[in-house]
Amino acid sequence: IGSNPPNQKLLDVRSCFIDGTSGPVLNSLLDKLLEKKVLTDSERESADEVKNRRDKARFVIDTVRKKGDAASSEMMEFFCELDPFLCEHLDLM
Repeated sequence: IGSNPPNQKLLDVRSCFIDGTSGPVLNSLLDKLLEKKVLTDSERESADEVKNRRDKARFVIDTVRKKGDAASSEMMEFFCELDPFLCEHLDLM
């Protein structure tokens, strides 16, 4: 993942993530982040209330980024499982 810390890496790909992530991938990502306790129940519920896909992606990446490197690297790992093509395109692999 290069020399940048994970939350910097997420910041670098933020706009591409927001533009490129599909709704189904986003929902699966939310499920995994909740399962692994990266997101709390209330954060997951807040994300579910956001109807616009891009706003939801924005909410997810910003919430996880603020939690630091461990959370950020878990999110990148899950994201690469769910959407390897976009992950490679964003150079997250």
